[in-house]
Amino acid sequence: MAAPAGGPADESPAARYAASRVRQAERTRYPQLRRFAAGLGFTLDAFQREACQALEDGRGVLVAAPTGAGKTVVGEFAVHLALAGGRKAFYTTPIKALSNQKHAELAARHGADAVGLLTGDTAVNGEAPVVVMTTEVLRNMLYAGSPTLAGLGYVVMDEVHYLADRFRGAVWEEVIIHLPETVQVVSLSATVSNAEEFGAWLDTVRGDTAVVVSEHRPVPLYQHVMVGGRTYDLFTDRAEADPGRDGAAPPRVNPELVRIAREDQRAGRAGAPGRGRGRNRPGRRPPAGRGHSGVPSRAQVVQRLEADGLLPAIVFVFSRAGCDAAVRQCLTWGVDLTTPAEREEIRRTATQRTAHLPAADLAVLGWWEWSEALSRGVASHHAGLLPAFKEVVEDLFARGLVRVVFATETLALGINMPARSVVLERLVKFNGETHADVTPGEYTQLTGRAGRRGIDVDGHAVVLWAPGVDPEAVAGLASTRTYPLRSSFRPTYSMAVNLVATVGRHRAREILETSFAQFQADRAVVGLARQVRKQEEALAGYAEAMTCHLGDFGEYARLRRRLSEAEKAASRDASGRRRADALASLKALGHGDVIEVPAGRRAGLAVVLDPGVPGGVDGPRPTVLTIDREVRRLSLGDVPGAVRTLTRVRVPKDFSARSSTSRRDLAAIVRAAAGGAPSAPAARAPDAVPDAANGAADVDDLRRALRQHPCHGCSEREDHARWAERHHRLEQETRRLAQRIEGRTNTIARTFDRVCDLLGELGYLAGDGDATTVTPAGQCLRRVYTEKDLLVAQSLRHGVWDDLDAPSLAAVVSAVLYESRRDDHPVSPRLPAGPVRAALAETARVAHGLADAEAAHRLQQTGEPDAGLALAVHRWASGRPLDEVLTESDLAAGDFVRWCRQVLDLLDQVAAAVMGGDAAAASNDDDAASGHAAVVSGDAAPAGRTGAVAGGRLRRTARAAAAAVDRGVVATASAPRHP
Repeated sequence: MAAPAGGPADESPAARYAASRVRQAERTRYPQLRRFAAGLGFTLDAFQREACQALEDGRGVLVAAPTGAGKTVVGEFAVHLALAGGRKAFYTTPIKALSNQKHAELAARHGADAVGLLTGDTAVNGEAPVVVMTTEVLRNMLYAGSPTLAGLGYVVMDEVHYLADRFRGAVWEEVIIHLPETVQVVSLSATVSNAEEFGAWLDTVRGDTAVVVSEHRPVPLYQHVMVGGRTYDLFTDRAEADPGRDGAAPPRVNPELVRIAREDQRAGRAGAPGRGRGRNRPGRRPPAGRGHSGVPSRAQVVQRLEADGLLPAIVFVFSRAGCDAAVRQCLTWGVDLTTPAEREEIRRTATQRTAHLPAADLAVLGWWEWSEALSRGVASHHAGLLPAFKEVVEDLFARGLVRVVFATETLALGINMPARSVVLERLVKFNGETHADVTPGEYTQLTGRAGRRGIDVDGHAVVLWAPGVDPEAVAGLASTRTYPLRSSFRPTYSMAVNLVATVGRHRAREILETSFAQFQADRAVVGLARQVRKQEEALAGYAEAMTCHLGDFGEYARLRRRLSEAEKAASRDASGRRRADALASLKALGHGDVIEVPAGRRAGLAVVLDPGVPGGVDGPRPTVLTIDREVRRLSLGDVPGAVRTLTRVRVPKDFSARSSTSRRDLAAIVRAAAGGAPSAPAARAPDAVPDAANGAADVDDLRRALRQHPCHGCSEREDHARWAERHHRLEQETRRLAQRIEGRTNTIARTFDRVCDLLGELGYLAGDGDATTVTPAGQCLRRVYTEKDLLVAQSLRHGVWDDLDAPSLAAVVSAVLYESRRDDHPVSPRLPAGPVRAALAETARVAHGLADAEAAHRLQQTGEPDAGLALAVHRWASGRPLDEVLTESDLAAGDFVRWCRQVLDLLDQVAAAVMGGDAAAASNDDDAASGHAAVVSGDAAPAGRTGAVAGGRLRRTARAAAAAVDRGVVATASAPRHP
């Protein structure tokens, strides 16, 4: 049988011989890659092979590829190289859930003894040759100079595009900058449009780095919009469903969807008067029972997906409450996607994997409703879910037993849960501060889960119809390939003291100037500087074109601009005076005044029926009867000048504005009274006349100077003036560009200097320049890594938390960490009795003082503590049962557990920060050498305290608080792992 076209049969003997020589060379040159690939069970793609070869060549590598393309294989090859060469490999991820999943995968491949896990609250086999960890843990180890770093050869940074995250992204850059030069960095990123720029930065700070980019999806992705009970293709031709492929023509939107959108828009306009606020916001689901008939319910979505053969599916809802509500709606509608045998397997798995949870807490955790939904093949997945529940959902979904998962966007962050289809319920999501449209990059990341490699022939992305959805905009999201990676890096206080302590202030400044943020700023400066040079050349040409033989035309043009500005100012002043006169005259009106409105649409005689309320920016709005017998309300806009009062008449008590007879009689009285009445002077704004005189004098002086200038008599004056105006506009634009260049140059280093100046002012650093040293207080700050690190350090220095008992300390620490998700949370949440109130008030006072100091140094201000979690944490640390703790809290059990784990982390940091005395005293403490504390704090020098006794007491309290919080469902949050 002949080979297919393009195969070996079409090649010449010489070409086949050359290809065989290349394959032989690869086998000889890359023996480790050959051994690794032999155990995979599938053939490596070209981009995977290229990246792995670069690694075996000793280079760093950046791999940018779509979700599901298999880029983690490159990270696994780095692990293989480390084990083969007797070196260590760290596999870092942005979130603990992804670390847990990767740990299980690597342990299954290489054995549990060879793979460890460090996630801040979990320490398993931390000295293993392969350790999976969150990126924050590695950053802390680098600052502490941990001995665990010895022998490190490879660091895999999974989901490295997370460095754009404005809250935690800076950690990635810190790690990349501070890793030893001998470490090869493997950066795995979703597809970004500036991968080459990011790779160029990696090449600068890490040395030789290969950039491997692939935009090819192994499983084609088709785009749809679901309207009611029908699913429409987004594009007219299914061949266009992957618009990112090379040479693809711009995709054409399905005209049927365009027609539906227009009809929906017309219907919306027709019903506009009755619409509620925000009803037609693009991508927002309308309230149940209202809105466009094409909006499918969640149960309808599941039934449609099942009918179309698009299960399993992930439905992104972008709301934790919405995810849980969707599951309940499916149960209410009787959705059932499993067979009896599958239901039995699901129940057995759920029971076994949650058997470690306290039986008394199962009801408050919603275990029965959760397991019932699982048994029908439906589940939710979000940060508010108990970790053990999430792990069961992930396991069952991967095994094909759960068919539909309603999830928030956190599921898209690297967790291995591919599906046949992905549904976006709306195209608006909360970004941490406000509701914003989904970006093309987010859309690609979310829909990238669709299409299981090796299982599905294709994947499907479905957007649900909602009022205001624009098919063209959806098509833009689906086809856009320009989503650049932007750095969110900024120096923090803990970062500053750690850098000064380890490399000195001057070297620290140089290091920060190598950040990706500064790299991007400098690249932008290059383009701006090039633009400035071009504009300076144009300015020279404009200056030549406006040259006048009679004199300095630049001077003449400046006089013209000054005259124009003076005339505009005089006009504004006159307008302001007229407005002030009109406002004063309206305020002076009384009942029965006969007035004359000088101009405007209400011009003529009228009598005041009601003078109106005098307050407000626009003054009163008097009700008047005009001479034409019409009742009107006057506003400031109706009277361009002062209203003149002519006389006053008596308005009959029985006057009725609705009676034509009453209006006719009163109008006659007004006409007669106004006939011979002298007008009263209109009220004027004080001091208006002198200002007007001054303005007019300025204008006259400038006009006189202009006429006397030599260039005024030039026959080509107006031609010169046009060139002069162009010169002026371009000169202003060039000046603004120069200011932007100055603002972007050394921005990170300048911010670092301001941070150091503040730390010096507060006593965390001492000395200037190269002589800067870290004080004992600064050594304390080195151990604190929370977002409000300086607030914690200041509270410790001022002894604000010294006298607290364990539950109270846990409650106060929670206020430093907690951030309410809603804008309508109580201003004064309930607080536990005892010393917590005073400690929180004092912590808030410290925060206010710190914010003032930060404002003076032009730094981002630290937020105030949020006591919304304090009562729940205090009750939990006091031994109260979970149902009682959550009774008056609006937190889900999973959210509560997650916050408690963060409280534990910060309590560990507090204990490490106040650690004083000698090493023997520390080693005698029962848990001073706990693995977790070592991971979080490293081996930095002990912190200084003004009082060793107070420091020791607070350290013991912090550890007692951690022990009190780390119990029950908090201690057993994660499910036991089964191979």
